[in-house]
Amino acid sequence: MAKEDFYKLLSIDKNASEAEIKKSYRKMAMKYHPDRNKEKPEAAEKKFKAIKEAYEILSDPKKRSAYDQFGHAGVDNSMGGGHGGFGGGEGFGDAFGDIFGDIFGGGGGGRGRQHSSAQRGADLRYNLELTLEEAVAGTEAKIRVPVLSTCGECSGSGAKKGSKPVTCTTCQGHGQVRMQQGFFSVQQACPTCHGQGQQIKDPCRKCHGQGRVQENKTLSVKVPSGVDNGDRIRLGGEGEAGAQGGPAGDLYVQVQVKDHAIFTRDGANLYCEVPISFPTACLGGELEVPTLTGKVKLKIPAETQTGKQFRLRGKGVKQVRGGSVGDLMCRVQIETPVKLTKDQKALIEQFRESLSSGGKHHSPQEHSWVGGVKSFFDKLTG
Repeated sequence: MAKEDFYKLLSIDKNASEAEIKKSYRKMAMKYHPDRNKEKPEAAEKKFKAIKEAYEILSDPKKRSAYDQFGHAGVDNSMGGGHGGFGGGEGFGDAFGDIFGDIFGGGGGGRGRQHSSAQRGADLRYNLELTLEEAVAGTEAKIRVPVLSTCGECSGSGAKKGSKPVTCTTCQGHGQVRMQQGFFSVQQACPTCHGQGQQIKDPCRKCHGQGRVQENKTLSVKVPSGVDNGDRIRLGGEGEAGAQGGPAGDLYVQVQVKDHAIFTRDGANLYCEVPISFPTACLGGELEVPTLTGKVKLKIPAETQTGKQFRLRGKGVKQVRGGSVGDLMCRVQIETPVKLTKDQKALIEQFRESLSSGGKHHSPQEHSWVGGVKSFFDKLTG
């Protein structure tokens, strides 16, 4: 049975942030936890496992990228603990504790969670426009990206040079405070340090205590040969700098290939329209047609009809994920002569009369179509 889409499982869209993914996961996991579904525990358990697997994939940037590109096939072997999504013998109590431990103080029977003020930086996306020639051959592009970078003045601490953050006196560095609400002991983010566990008494003048500054970063992107619309190139650690010394996010460069004046691409194959004259279509001939690597000769046999497609093998694209080189498909279009002189019109009229004497011998398709139309109307009036 096919697996359900991970984004649908968590009721989020494909552009959801890490915070949105986590928030939805907590809500869904609470709803479908077997302990809260006594009437249908087996169905709830199945749904709970599926939700947890979806969260483990989408909360990991690398696994999420593979899933976005290849679907379930890109992450089927990434779980490491079987299809149920609970590797290493993890049970519902542990999972429940992981989800709600920071809300109920570990009261769900699971492991407590240690506070850390370091946060991973956000991933960024950059749309890179390429010509068809650049996409097929590969190139190296320079891009300029606005990004939050670690402040060089305070090395990301947010404190003025020569000073350093101090432990929050309200939460004693834990980042959370405990409040008693009826039978529950509830933990929440410290209102003084906002969950950081530290306070900056003397903020850095450059970043104003944020530890990060906005700047434009110039990067060199190596584009492999054969990329196509929608392909993404990951630049690890080139996203936004993490807060409080956390690791930087990644930059995803998304390829957009511009329309080409001659060729259109479909996977490994290229397609083009080739206009030919009426005499060439009748008598045959040889044409020069363009490819991405130069001109080649295309032989047109006599009596070629419009729409006929010719294949030039190996003149297409070698895709970035491997495989053989595609083909160039040339579709001919017979061009009707225009702006004829009086003498030329007379010659064509003479030519038409000579064709008429041959009946359907010279134009079998036309006579077949006319016969079909006549038969159609005979049935309507019969």
